[in-house]
Amino acid sequence: MCERTERLRAMEAPLLAWYRSRARVLPWRENRDPYRIWVSEIMLQQTRVEAVKPYFERFMEAFPGVKDLAEAEDDRLMKMWEGLGYYSRARNLKAAARIIVDEYGGCLPASFDALKGLPGIGSYTAGAVASIAYGVPVPAVDGNVLRVVSRVLGDREDIKKASVKARLERELGRVIPTSEPGNYNQGLFEVGALVCVPGGEPKCGECPLHALCLSGQNGWWREIPVKSAPRPKRVEERTVFLIEQEEKILINRRPPKGLLASLYELPNVLGHMEQGEAAAFLGLPLPDICSIEPLPSARHVFSHVEWHMIAYRLVLSREAPKPRPFSSAFMADREALKREYALPSAFAAYRKLIG
Repeated sequence: MCERTERLRAMEAPLLAWYRSRARVLPWRENRDPYRIWVSEIMLQQTRVEAVKPYFERFMEAFPGVKDLAEAEDDRLMKMWEGLGYYSRARNLKAAARIIVDEYGGCLPASFDALKGLPGIGSYTAGAVASIAYGVPVPAVDGNVLRVVSRVLGDREDIKKASVKARLERELGRVIPTSEPGNYNQGLFEVGALVCVPGGEPKCGECPLHALCLSGQNGWWREIPVKSAPRPKRVEERTVFLIEQEEKILINRRPPKGLLASLYELPNVLGHMEQGEAAAFLGLPLPDICSIEPLPSARHVFSHVEWHMIAYRLVLSREAPKPRPFSSAFMADREALKREYALPSAFAAYRKLIG
């Protein structure tokens, strides 16, 4: 048995003992319901645990089972997801739920391969659901696990490479215990979240794996894990319009494909416009504009693009014809906007001004 395998195999006992005594109490850990585990794992992608908790509770109340999710109206689904970002995750949840209802009788399959074949489920999520809900001894390797295991092994390979992740999945697959695979995987998640933290000095004195960890013993935590530099994001300048008339706000529906597909938005256009230019661009009758004022600038970062936004608030005296550039725009009641229409977090800085 090679040294790497021996070191990985030796993690089992201290990791499981630590997890049993230190595991956080989380709403999706109340039982081993595959549906709850699946939804939580999708929500936790790119999102902090504390931020997910209220969304998870609200989502479970709205869609308590797979069938409820499969039959969800798109607007209501997006409203329940509003603020979590990465909205394709919600669309994939519904698409997968339909398949689960049609092909698996409404129960998530226990097979790793079958889970991985569902929309939005990769090897990590399939491993998490299969191991935690069904006790299948398969690893679940995400960024936390990559960081912990690469530090334990003193591995200086680039963890952003798919080949490196695949190799660690194979190695963990050979040592994961058959008795408690779910607790093993969750133990690695917890160590990565609470002890071997991202973006800061690890709490090596609290780590159950310290006696095995080459990076902890040699002070390599600044060097490991190795991650190639991310590609620079494309910057887009945008002008956003908050157009109000009494208790109504103008919103626009985005195209069915592309960034924020089919979601509602505050009307906006590429480029930064001066105030006078913005009023002319909208083509609204001047007598109908009671006031126009600039709003604070804002920035929002997507996975591949960064929006730098300026904005104007326009107050109308009457419900004027929709602005020429926005054919899908309509006036929405403020209360309906709160209840029914999901505005992506990209507009959070201006959404809070609506009241």
